[in-house]
Amino acid sequence: MKQMHLSQSTAKPNTVRHYLRLSKTDMDKILEAVNMLLAMDKELIHIIGVTLRMSFFSTLISCIIGMPMGVILEKGRFRGRQLLKKISSTLMGLPPVAAGLIVYMLFTKYGIFGSLGLLFTVEIMVVAQVILITPVVTCLTSSVVSVSGKNLRETARGLSLSRKKTMGLFLYHNRKALLSVLLTAFGRSIAEVGAVSLVGGNIQWKTRVMTTAILLETNKGKFTFALALGIVLLLISLTVNVLASLLTKGDKTDD
Repeated sequence: MKQMHLSQSTAKPNTVRHYLRLSKTDMDKILEAVNMLLAMDKELIHIIGVTLRMSFFSTLISCIIGMPMGVILEKGRFRGRQLLKKISSTLMGLPPVAAGLIVYMLFTKYGIFGSLGLLFTVEIMVVAQVILITPVVTCLTSSVVSVSGKNLRETARGLSLSRKKTMGLFLYHNRKALLSVLLTAFGRSIAEVGAVSLVGGNIQWKTRVMTTAILLETNKGKFTFALALGIVLLLISLTVNVLASLLTKGDKTDD
C-alpha cells in the first residue's frame, strides 16, 4: 500500500505545461514560435520594425503637440478653456475605428487630401495614431501640471524667474512624470488595431503591424506566427508598463 502511494505521488506531473494547463500541441506551438523568433524570420522582423517605427513617430508627434496643449489648458487664462478641456477629455474615449474612418474619408481618392496619395501608407497610420493619442497626452500632461504647478509657481516667484526659466524648472521637476506620459502614449500606440488596419490596409511588407498581423494570422489558422508576434508584443507592453510604474514610484519618492 505504501509503495502504491509513493508511485502515485511520483506520477504527478511537475512541469510548466501542467501548471499552465497546456496541451502538448499548445506547448509545441509556443516552442515553434520561440524558434521562429530566434531564427529572425524576415517577415516577422519587418512587421516588428514597421510597428516600432509607426509607434515611435506617432508618440513623438503626439507629445510635441499634446504636452504644450496640456500646459496651456491647465495654466492658460482665456475664454473657452474649460470647453477645450472637456473636448480633450471626451476625445480620450474616441473609438479607434471612428478615428480611422474620419482619416480614411479625408485621405481617400475623393477626399480633401486625396491628392497626397497617403492612404495605405505608414505615414497615414501615424496620422490616425496622432489623432487618437494626442488627447491622452494632453489630459495626462494637464493632470501633471495641476498637481505640481502651484508649488512651482510659488518657487519661481520667490526666485524671480522668467517664464522661460520657470518652464525649464517645470520640465526638470516633472521629468519622470512626463516620461511616464510618453511611455503611456507609446503603449497606447503599439496596441492599436482598428484605426491602423482601416487606413493602412494591413498590406504585407508595407503596412502590416503586429496587432493587425496577429488578427490576420489567427483567422488564417497560422497560430505559430501569431504567437511569435504576440510574445514580442507582450514583452514590449510589459517593459513599457514596468518602466512607467518605476518612474511613477520614483517621482513619489522624490516628492
